[in-house]
Amino acid sequence: MATTHSNQPVRTLVPVRMDRLPWAHFHWMVVLGLGVSWILDGLEIQLVSASGFKESLGMSSEDIGFTATIYLIGQVCGALFFGRLTDRWGRKKLFIITLGIYLIGSGIAGLAWAPWFLYIWRFVAGMGIGGEYTAINSAIDELIPAKYRGRVDIAVNGTYWAGAMLGAFSSFFLLNHALIPEGIGWRLAFFVGPVLGLVIIFVRRQIPESPRWMVTHGQGDEANRIVDGIEASVRAQGVTLEPVDESRAMLVKPEESVPFATVIDVFLRKYPSRTFLGISMMVTQSFLYNAIFFTYALVLQNFYHLNASDSALYFFPFAIGNLLGPLVLGPLFDTFGRRKMIFGTYFLAGLVLLISAYLFKEGALTATTHTIFWCISFFFASAGASSAYLTVSEIFPLEVRGQAISYFFAISQVVGSMGPLIFANFVGNGTDRVPLFWGYVLGAGVMIFGGLVAWFLGVNAEGKGLEDIAEPLTSVKTPSVSLR
Repeated sequence: MATTHSNQPVRTLVPVRMDRLPWAHFHWMVVLGLGVSWILDGLEIQLVSASGFKESLGMSSEDIGFTATIYLIGQVCGALFFGRLTDRWGRKKLFIITLGIYLIGSGIAGLAWAPWFLYIWRFVAGMGIGGEYTAINSAIDELIPAKYRGRVDIAVNGTYWAGAMLGAFSSFFLLNHALIPEGIGWRLAFFVGPVLGLVIIFVRRQIPESPRWMVTHGQGDEANRIVDGIEASVRAQGVTLEPVDESRAMLVKPEESVPFATVIDVFLRKYPSRTFLGISMMVTQSFLYNAIFFTYALVLQNFYHLNASDSALYFFPFAIGNLLGPLVLGPLFDTFGRRKMIFGTYFLAGLVLLISAYLFKEGALTATTHTIFWCISFFFASAGASSAYLTVSEIFPLEVRGQAISYFFAISQVVGSMGPLIFANFVGNGTDRVPLFWGYVLGAGVMIFGGLVAWFLGVNAEGKGLEDIAEPLTSVKTPSVSLR
């Protein structure tokens, strides 16, 4: 079917029709096909942290650290590069392209024979995942009905930790030299993500382009046909759809792309408080996560005298707490409300971390009790961190949604990368608890600050259509000649 484009103003009911849908098989397909991105990211981070390729490639500890760094740099570059393309080319094109880039980058990295070769393809894999963040968050929010949007987005973002556990579980077997020869296992580990991605890419091909995006880019007829198909599949399940409230029709004058000057104007002049809110939430959660996650093994080894193998076992309860938070608390973001829940999760995460910091300084914790405190703190922090991505993707106009996610993600990654460096110095050789105590106080304060910003500047977006939260830039007020 040929795609037609029109820049004539049209009235559209597409957003209203999408938001009135009940939960259906179509939405499960969206969650399955698009939600794998965070699983892949968690998998990648954990595989690199296992560093099974250290001996095979003759790499030092510093070289291993740079392998993680180059992956994060790739994520930032990928988010920035693909973010604008997501808004210009469409969600579907980008979530197919970026997954393909990840598959290539991660797969070829498993064939590395030298560190420099590994670095190149880790960067490529990172670019793919960075692009995924922008395209996937945009698509999920635009395809999921308003009353489910919060819990779905938060749960999907939280599956990062399912990927991390999958990576740890895979490493346990693939890096066991008694089972698989050294030099082979780590290469197989790098193919776990691509194999999963190859399966998912077939599901993604069945997911349509965002009808909301299509309407604003002159493809109203095609958008209408897609929604017709979704509604037909829902009716086939025996569901009777409510009549469409035509008074909520939106008038749009399609544009192929938005000038960059307009994008800057949106962030700095039209929505400055939302920009500050988005940056604050993204940066604070990134700083805390990177600081704690990348140094928790050092704390267990240096202060509680565990060996590396035993320390790895403590990762699983830590990851489980992070996974359960978004799954359990996610629905409350749609019912109890965004601002209240964001403030609550950020504040409680910081408060529990403060309590554990004091007990740590006093020497009152063991490796087990300290891990329990981490689990409780990050049960709340994980839901809050996931809500940061939800917030950024839903409080800005559709035409700049991908770019908003990409810019704020890039800023958060740059600032968050300082966390491990700062906290590693605080850990030291494990002889002085005071510096790390103040580090924990800093991390807790940062999260509480993020919660306060959300309380005062947050948007009550629960249950609202995306177009009600932020009117599209292409929206016009003049009479229309046709209905799409």
